[in-house]
Amino acid sequence: MPRLAVAMTPARFADVCDAATRELLEERFDVTWAGEQLELVAGADVVLTSWGTPHLDATLCPPVVAHAAGSVKRLVDPVVFDRGVAVFSAAGRIAWSVGEYCLAAILTLARQLPRFDTAMRAGEWKPGYLRGHEIRGRSVGLLGASSTARALITLLKPFGCDIVVYDPFLDANRAAALGVRTASLDEALACPIVSVHVPNVPETVGIVSRKLIEALPDGAVFVNSSRGPAVVQEALLEHVLDGRIAAALDVYDVEPPTLAPGHLAAPNLLLTPHIAGDTTEGHLALTGYVLADVLAYLERGERGPSFVDPASWEIAA
Repeated sequence: MPRLAVAMTPARFADVCDAATRELLEERFDVTWAGEQLELVAGADVVLTSWGTPHLDATLCPPVVAHAAGSVKRLVDPVVFDRGVAVFSAAGRIAWSVGEYCLAAILTLARQLPRFDTAMRAGEWKPGYLRGHEIRGRSVGLLGASSTARALITLLKPFGCDIVVYDPFLDANRAAALGVRTASLDEALACPIVSVHVPNVPETVGIVSRKLIEALPDGAVFVNSSRGPAVVQEALLEHVLDGRIAAALDVYDVEPPTLAPGHLAAPNLLLTPHIAGDTTEGHLALTGYVLADVLAYLERGERGPSFVDPASWEIAA
């Protein structure tokens, strides 16, 4: 059997591996429980990692790295690809959790549920000055065609939304396959619903500028679950506080953020602490998601959806 080293704490392993996958692990691999002692990884065929696993030096990497978490950029350096190491990441599974978060945030803000909640707590019943909106048939602008964006696209399909995507790497054929249209950055941000799905790379810092925020249509719903630095947060919050737009923020330019009392009290601002991809079911599925592809790779040389393509390293999250 292939030798597999689990390089994470017992608590983290329990968080990212369900019972059925643990049985699979024990049945199909000769397992070493390395914890954070990376010297115990030596000689393994596969290393199973997650959040909290220390950075793996290229000389320590076994032939296969299976990351039961998202981005691998803090875990390994791209030089490992030159050494023939195959890297797998559960980012694609996390994407579904993020997609559900984005849909929930869009629906919550479009229907003005936080405002109704505030009114109810103040003793108001059916306030005549409030009425929510449906998202059926509306235009949705997505910045980036990442795995999280694709999950949201799937979830939006039943609503018949006109989805436009700004992504320099998305060609017309791929867009057609996804059932979306390509658009310029200006066009995507002109939609009444906007969701950000860009990676954290130098080219995306401040991509949602003050000028573009000012051009958002009145009443727009804006969601950022990707990277805080992609948005000029100060400008966005100004337009939220004056009531012109509504926003859901799960990421911030500095984390944890320092928010003014006005921000914390704004009923058109939905705030969450970088948990868009954090669900009970999603976390427990992460190890199984990468192990299925690792086994297919070891047995048949297949590269499943969790395989990290070295050619996409520069633009990956």
